[in-house]
Amino acid sequence: MSQQEEISQSKHQRDEFVESIDAEESGKPTRAVHVDDGRKQNKALQLIEEVGYSTTLTPENNKRVLRLIDLRLLPILLSIYFLQQLDKSTLSYASVFGLVEKAHLHGKMYSWLGSVVYLAQLICQPLVAYLLVKVPLGKFMAASVLLWGIALSCMTAANSFAGLLVCRMFLGMFEAGIAPAFIAVTQMWYRRREQPVRLGSWYAMNGVVNMFGSLITYGLGHIDSSVFEPYQIIFLFFGLITVGVSAAVLIFMPDSPMTAKFLNEEDKLVSIERLRMNQQGMESHEWKWEHVKEACLDLKSWLWFCLMLTISIPSGGITTFGPLIVKSFGFSALNTILLNIPFGAVQLVATMGGAWLATYWKMKGPVLALLCLPPIAGCVMLLRIAHDASHKGPLLAGYYLISVYPGITPLIYSWSAANTAGETKKKVTTGILIVGQCVGNVIGPTLYTTEEAPLYHRGLFSNLALFCVLFFLILSNIAYLTILNKKHERQRVAAGKEAKMVDYSMDAVEAAPTDKEGVPVQQVANDNAFKDLTDMKNEDFVYVY
Repeated sequence: MSQQEEISQSKHQRDEFVESIDAEESGKPTRAVHVDDGRKQNKALQLIEEVGYSTTLTPENNKRVLRLIDLRLLPILLSIYFLQQLDKSTLSYASVFGLVEKAHLHGKMYSWLGSVVYLAQLICQPLVAYLLVKVPLGKFMAASVLLWGIALSCMTAANSFAGLLVCRMFLGMFEAGIAPAFIAVTQMWYRRREQPVRLGSWYAMNGVVNMFGSLITYGLGHIDSSVFEPYQIIFLFFGLITVGVSAAVLIFMPDSPMTAKFLNEEDKLVSIERLRMNQQGMESHEWKWEHVKEACLDLKSWLWFCLMLTISIPSGGITTFGPLIVKSFGFSALNTILLNIPFGAVQLVATMGGAWLATYWKMKGPVLALLCLPPIAGCVMLLRIAHDASHKGPLLAGYYLISVYPGITPLIYSWSAANTAGETKKKVTTGILIVGQCVGNVIGPTLYTTEEAPLYHRGLFSNLALFCVLFFLILSNIAYLTILNKKHERQRVAAGKEAKMVDYSMDAVEAAPTDKEGVPVQQVANDNAFKDLTDMKNEDFVYVY
């Protein structure tokens, strides 16, 4: 279909939109239940008004624009997250190459080097939420990458607990906005159907880091230097690479679909129209305190918090002590690094497999519950199997079963992102979720101590209990979302609408119904899509399980 045909086909939609805008200016009522000055509230409405029309979304132009978006955004997001996870993992790699001995770490000193990163992220979350509303996303991400690269490079000169602690604190501060920014990017660019796989893809870099990061570290560990210790070479190498990548992020990362230079005018309109059925708005730089209040009073926000807290406590401990746990099975330092490669492969498969299954089922809750089972089995194996040379194989198998847990975190991200609307509320809710993650990652390493080697009973038993709690929290969240959908059905009936509303944001574009003129119904049926309404205030919002 040509651009001219698309414009002609959507003429009645265009006229309806312009009439709605004129009605707002003159004070006349519009079809939307919630009347708001959309042009001031949302950049998407501003662009549509400036152009004079909104385009028609078809399977063809949707596929073409989605490919353009993926080719531009995913390499940037994957690279940044790969480096972030690699930079965080440098501590555990360095521990294998003598950091603990050279820096004279004892007691819980090493544990606190793992925890302080997340403590710093926790403290910074309110500021991050505000900046993500007020500051262009691309510029925010570039600055974050540059500053954390500098902080990691500075760890090369740190040779004591105090120096390492300060550097790790700054590393956490500058990394604090990365995950919230990535969630914001996913909400801004992708339909709800597309979000699990995209969120999963960048989070899957955890597994890639454990595979290739281990290989790179294995190589760096063989460098014979009279100036630097092996662990110092690791810090300097990855820190300088991160600083270099920040320049690429500044140049190539767009701030929003409306300002993206790699999209032409028609493609920008398609990128906007793709998100209409999400009912989440797109871009607004106005901080709304009513959204903050709703996010803080919304039970959903605290369910996300509890879910993320519960998964992050074992995550923090295993991330920091994983290589030491494997080493305790009786392997050498270099073999321990190599045996971390299958751990990463399992993470990669679990993360992308879970994202694919959530997309296929159109549900995230049941997939999350399913992903809890292998880590439970793995913890039981490490607790019950004797730690001796004859049981290395079963112990490794248990450790690899635990490594399924990283597939859980991105699905919680995606579940929260898909069920929250309103620009400020989205950022505040994400902040609450990240706070839960940070608290969990602070607590996690403290459940393990080097003195407990090689069994680490306290840490593993705590992890087992938390995976079980997580399973029941997931079921509770599904029940609450069901209650909210029933509430919105009653609100739609009160507003004179149909009680049941099909959520086409979870379907392929070609599955959406069309009117007698062939125009997809979702293009003209939802006035609230870009009004920057919260999910609670928008009766057209459908919660996904």
